[in-house]
Amino acid sequence: MGFRPPALVVSVDVELRWGLRDLLPPDGGAYRENLLGARRALPRLLDLFRAYDVGATWAVVGFLMAGSRDELMAHAPPPPLRPAYADRTLDPYGEPTGRDERDDPLHFGASLVARIMDCPRQEIASHTFSHYYCLEAGQTRASFAADLAAAVRIAEARGVRLSSIVLPRNQINPAYAGALCEAGIATVRGNQRGWLYRPATDAVDRSLPRRAGRLVDAYTGVTGSHVLAWPDVPRTDGTCHVASSMFLRPYSPLARHLEAMRLARIQRGVRAAAATGGIFHLWWHLHNAGRHIDENLGAMRAVLDTFAACREGHGMQSLSMREVATAARS
Repeated sequence: MGFRPPALVVSVDVELRWGLRDLLPPDGGAYRENLLGARRALPRLLDLFRAYDVGATWAVVGFLMAGSRDELMAHAPPPPLRPAYADRTLDPYGEPTGRDERDDPLHFGASLVARIMDCPRQEIASHTFSHYYCLEAGQTRASFAADLAAAVRIAEARGVRLSSIVLPRNQINPAYAGALCEAGIATVRGNQRGWLYRPATDAVDRSLPRRAGRLVDAYTGVTGSHVLAWPDVPRTDGTCHVASSMFLRPYSPLARHLEAMRLARIQRGVRAAAATGGIFHLWWHLHNAGRHIDENLGAMRAVLDTFAACREGHGMQSLSMREVATAARS
C-alpha cells in the first residue's frame, strides 16, 4: 500500500435549471438571479482555485454541456430508452428551451465547460445526461445505462473523458454499480454517513425532519466531521466512493450572525482530516454561489486558507475525485 496523504476534495454540481426544473417556474422565478449569477461566479471561483492550486471536480449535466437544442437531441437516447418516471414532472425531455446558449443561458452551458477546461487541474465529471434520478419510480437499469452512454457521447464531443460521477440528488442505487463500470465511470461521490444523508427518493429526502436535521448539522457538526478514511474508498463492486463530508451551504443574510459558526464547522473538518490522514470532501452547486457572490467566495477563501495551513503543517493535498480513486486503488 502506497503513501496516501490527507486530502481536501472539492466537488461542484453544475446543472443550472436542469437540477431545479421540477421545483421552479419556467423562468426560474425568484431563483433566476442565482441561476444567471452562477455564470459570473464561475470565473471568480476558478481564479480562486488557481491561486490555491486546488484541483476540483465539476459534475456537469449532459444536457447543459450542449450548446444548442439540436446538439442535445443529437446525443439523447431514443424515446424507448428514456426514463419513464411515474411522476411525470421529473421528465426533462419535454422541457421548453431556447435555440442555443446565447438565446437560453439557463439550459445550455457549453461555454462553461470550456472555461473549466481552460483552468489547470480541474476534472470534468458527469452529473448524468438528463439529471437522472436513480431511485424514482419508473426508471430502470436499461434507461440508466442509456443515459450514461449519452453522457459519455456528449462529453467526448467536448473533448472530455469521463471517469467520475455525481448522481443527482445523491440518489445512489447499488444495483447500478455494474452499469457505471461498463460505461467507464466508476468513481462516485458517496453520501455522508447517517440517516440524515441516506440515499432516498426526493419526497423522503425533502421531508422536514431530514431537512431540519441537515440544517442544524451544517452549523453545529452534531453528526461529526465525516472525514473519509482511505481504505473506505474502494468498493467490492468495482466502484470507488469518495463520500462527501459536508455541503457548503450558501450565504444567507438572515443567518449572517451564524457565519462564523458555519465556517468553523468546515474548518474543523479540514483540520481533522489533516491530523488523521483522511479525506475531507466539500461540495455544493454552482448556482448556490450565484447570489451574494462576494460573501460566498469569501467563505470559500476562508476554507482554502485553512487548507493552505494544513498543507504546510501536515502535507495535506488537494485532489479531485478521480485522483482520489487512482490513489486509493494503488
